[in-house]
Amino acid sequence: MRLLLRTSITLGILLLTLSLRAAHIIGGEITYECLGWTDGDPNSGSRSYQFYMNIYRDCQGGGAPFDAPNAPYSATITIYRSDLSEDFMSFQAGFPQVEFIDPDPGNPCVIVPNNVCVQQGRYTFPVLELPVSEYSYFIVYQRCCRNNTITNIVSPESSGATYFMELTPEAQAVCNNSPTYDDFPPIVICANEPFLYDHSASDTEGDQLVYEFCSPFLGGGLNFDQPTSFSGVAPNPDAPPPYTPVSFVAPFYSALDPLGIDADININVNTGVITGIPSAQGQFVVGVCVKEYRDGQLLSIVRRDFQFNVTSCDPTVVADVREDDIVNGEEFLITSCGENRINFLNQSYQQNRINEFFWVFGLGDRDTTITTWNATVNFPGIGEYEGRLYLNPNTDCGDTARIRVKIFPDIAADFDYEYDTCVAGPVLFTDLSSSGTGGVNNWNWAFGDGKGSSNQNPEYSFSDPGDKSVRLRITDTNGCQDSIRKDIPYFPVPALLVVSPSSFTGCAPGSIFFDNLSTPIDETYDILWDFGDGGAATDISPDHVFTQEGIFSVSLDITSPIGCQTDTVFSGLISIEPSPVADFTYSPQELDIFNPEVQFTDRSSGASEWYWDLEGDAYSTQQNPSFTFRDTGLQEVRLVVTHPSGCQDSTVQFIDIVPKVTYFLPNAFSPNDDSVNDIFLGKGYLEGVLNFELSIWNRWGEMIFSSTDPLQGWNGRKNNTGDPAPAGVYICLVRYTSPRGAPEELRGFATLIR
Repeated sequence: MRLLLRTSITLGILLLTLSLRAAHIIGGEITYECLGWTDGDPNSGSRSYQFYMNIYRDCQGGGAPFDAPNAPYSATITIYRSDLSEDFMSFQAGFPQVEFIDPDPGNPCVIVPNNVCVQQGRYTFPVLELPVSEYSYFIVYQRCCRNNTITNIVSPESSGATYFMELTPEAQAVCNNSPTYDDFPPIVICANEPFLYDHSASDTEGDQLVYEFCSPFLGGGLNFDQPTSFSGVAPNPDAPPPYTPVSFVAPFYSALDPLGIDADININVNTGVITGIPSAQGQFVVGVCVKEYRDGQLLSIVRRDFQFNVTSCDPTVVADVREDDIVNGEEFLITSCGENRINFLNQSYQQNRINEFFWVFGLGDRDTTITTWNATVNFPGIGEYEGRLYLNPNTDCGDTARIRVKIFPDIAADFDYEYDTCVAGPVLFTDLSSSGTGGVNNWNWAFGDGKGSSNQNPEYSFSDPGDKSVRLRITDTNGCQDSIRKDIPYFPVPALLVVSPSSFTGCAPGSIFFDNLSTPIDETYDILWDFGDGGAATDISPDHVFTQEGIFSVSLDITSPIGCQTDTVFSGLISIEPSPVADFTYSPQELDIFNPEVQFTDRSSGASEWYWDLEGDAYSTQQNPSFTFRDTGLQEVRLVVTHPSGCQDSTVQFIDIVPKVTYFLPNAFSPNDDSVNDIFLGKGYLEGVLNFELSIWNRWGEMIFSSTDPLQGWNGRKNNTGDPAPAGVYICLVRYTSPRGAPEELRGFATLIR
């Protein structure tokens, strides 16, 4: 296949090594114009064509820029003939003309989200001279990848796109111009709201146009190691047909239901008008094809895919008034009790889209119009009135607030109270409130301690003293409310003095916590305790230790901050029994592993029973037991003694059982294999010894034997394996660490007799 370009174009494959993830493409399409015979000569057999390509990208997420000579990749266009019998041709599309697409959905009452940004890159290809052929030409551009936030297709982050135009033999024969879409679809549409968009196209020859939903195609991939291969991010050359459709997320989405099966989206085959009610929010790929027919013959198909952003759309202009209540979800109710002058607070939004506003109130025989943002109205008197707040009246982006005003008579809250100021008891509250013609029907009392009442005249007993802030809120049959708060000084003394424990029997010394359960009292009261043993305290709930045995009466005296006083005596409240004193000695005082037996001698006083806890798992109930310890180290011995009253005492002493080591060396041996004294070996008790080492040295200072095993001796040969050592005297050295970590050293002589 021989393709001619009127302008000079560099052919070949541009290899780029920069790996830049695209993740930005959201749509595109290719159209063309037939410029006539090449050089105006029908005999040339070629026609000249001007191709255009629009690519749309998401410019919000920092994805790859449009392909261009100064970008990481150039926009490479490849041309194939449908028989694929000739070589393909590829060229660079050059720089696109970039412009932002207005995301405004056309509804002035909808705010477009800040994260929506779309750019169009329009490429104008060099003029192509293509021989008229019985085969189709395919003009192809492929690029990875689509916007990775797309909802309705599988793996959008790795799904590239193929944009192509098939120049059919029928279109070549008549020098056809393809249709061109009139506008770009709205970028933002509102969830759960009907939408209608005219997606029609224009055709200069007036051919019949038929519209339908169709599937976009895949192209390219995430092969960054070979970015210009068919599976690379920017194929160069682009892959030949046929092309694979994108995979929609089944069963909810398909090419015919790109917004979901619940959206009921349709396109009119004759007009291209798209209608539907999208229910799911997200970003959706949509494919639209317009087929061009002349005299019943298909000339071309212009394929466009694009992205719908479906979001929750709240109206931006809402009339809102600060109200007391909303009636039937649509009427703002403002009530006033005893006040005819009312200030209306305008809380409408979005204020920057409100161009006109005014209030209208019906005041009996006349209407009053107010043009300030907030309104102040003097109503004639008690009664019911209506009003309106108008925003942007008679526009598509307006709203109206219906207002109902009710003026009622005045209401006043008041109450009185009485109680015994000196002896704790209930406070009687008396309601003194009044209400015009309405009549109070609800009382809400708050006594300042988290509790309350709905009775008209309640009685309440405070558990704690202090200045009590009591509030009464009343409501009448008109819904009018008023409240009043009064401070009540409440400082009586308790009507009954109660303490815990109510009785106590224990052993000396007896430590007792006296819990004062009398109410009401706090730190402002004067408290005096007398414990009957000479001790006293002024705390509300004190601790006291009784060191003497006997029976004691306890008295309590309380005086309030205003001088009220009460007292009582709790006779025989405390009974303290005598206790023994535990003590013992033992002998001998110095004990070791060879002498571990101990004789204990009880030195306790007032004891009638003894319990000895010995070495953790042994015990004795004798008064003066003896015991042999089985282990060395500090041993805990506990003696618990019991008085005839049942009171007990205990004492603990730690007895040290010293670990000892005995080790002795012989002074001679005769290694003559007669089984008598053949080995030089020390003997002794080495339990607990660490780092043992025995070494034998000759008179020239040479070590001829050593061992770290106390059970291994010297057999008279060098290192126990060499030649026999000569008879004579050898130096013997023993080193070890005692069980308590002390280094020990023993020196001697070994006489070898042959």
